[in-house]
Amino acid sequence: MSTNHQVLAVWQKAMASLVRNDAPDLTVRQLAILATVYTATAPSTVRGLSAALGLAKPVVTRAIDTLEKYDLCRRQPDASDGRSVIIQKTVRGSVYTAALGDVIRT
Repeated sequence: MSTNHQVLAVWQKAMASLVRNDAPDLTVRQLAILATVYTATAPSTVRGLSAALGLAKPVVTRAIDTLEKYDLCRRQPDASDGRSVIIQKTVRGSVYTAALGDVIRT
């Protein structure tokens, strides 16, 4: 089996697991933003996520609106810069991303 085929098989297994459970049905864009927030070592901002993923800020903002609706992350004003907002992890988001990681690993 080629490496590309193996990677696609892992991705397919993870996506199939997501659509079978009762977790939120996220878009690929929302999953990418969520994964970026949860793998970042520094606090994430809309501006930073926009730059990291090559997306317009309004697109990131709309995706975060949905992620917040599902309690997978939350916005918190940045105490050091009143114009900026930090995208924080939540318990539910941590559980969601850990479960996704478990599916990918197995």
